[in-house]
Amino acid sequence: MAARKYWLFKSEPTAYSFDDLSKEENQTAEWDGVRNYQVRNFMRDEMRPGDGVLFYHSSTTPTAVVGTATIASQAYPDVTAWDPQSKYYDPKSSPDNPAWLVVDIKADREFARPVTLAEIKQNPALASMLLVRRGMRLSIQPVTQAEYEEIVLLGSQNG
Repeated sequence: MAARKYWLFKSEPTAYSFDDLSKEENQTAEWDGVRNYQVRNFMRDEMRPGDGVLFYHSSTTPTAVVGTATIASQAYPDVTAWDPQSKYYDPKSSPDNPAWLVVDIKADREFARPVTLAEIKQNPALASMLLVRRGMRLSIQPVTQAEYEEIVLLGSQNG
């Protein structure tokens, strides 16, 4: 069995928040709308059920990791790419040749407190995270087990 991997998933809370995920049936949802080839390749080639997810709220004040989730499925075709009415429509994608993928994620737990980007940037144990690199804008990015565990520890502490 492959070793468990860890990921950071970014979402604007006004579009889809951790609270939204927590309210889904079985606290599980399709992570659709990915339109970046590198992220698609992470989903296709590297993500496996059971991998850990840090759920990050972006484009808000403050930006922060607010909870954890788990990858709940292998990658499979993103049907929104085939729907001309969808904002994620891609005429180059088809059921015979799907260009885009989704994975299902399942909410684990909301943190006792958010772990802000400012706090992450100040923590020497998190200095190598892709999240803090200039120009790193991927909506899904790998994190190490040590980074994942440090953020979970910080999020578990009160104030």
